[in-house]
Amino acid sequence: MKYHFCSSGAFLFIFLILVTICLSIEAQTSDPSRKLISKKSPLVSKHTKATLTINSFEKGGDGGGPSECDGKYHSDNTIIVALSTRWYNGGKRCSNYITINGNGRSVKAKVVDECDSTRGCADDIVDGSKAVWKALGVKKNSRDWGEMKVFWSDA
Repeated sequence: MKYHFCSSGAFLFIFLILVTICLSIEAQTSDPSRKLISKKSPLVSKHTKATLTINSFEKGGDGGGPSECDGKYHSDNTIIVALSTRWYNGGKRCSNYITINGNGRSVKAKVVDECDSTRGCADDIVDGSKAVWKALGVKKNSRDWGEMKVFWSDA
């Protein structure tokens, strides 16, 4: 009888630990509206899935302040992007180029900013200037303009 109690107690203990871990992970990866905001972006590969969004990097544009990498504003006609916090990697991708594939085309864009995942930016965002969208051949009046699934990699 003593042995049976110990094995049941051990099983219950392990079960409680697993439930605690699962609840902890759930608490870290979702907000009250249930929109996923994982603390860790997917790893970068040769074909990393992302959501391309549109951003103005100009003074007075919807990008807010100057770019994190160089402290400057940039023309919307320049092929540039901001990356989600983990992909931005603490600025290690600043001034480097990434290749974005979407809409049957590809474009090389310079990383100039962070799309801050701690301030509402999802963790899978490549936030591109209007020039990125034009280079990918996305028409301004198309349903994809503003948000589109893409693949990207370091160039």
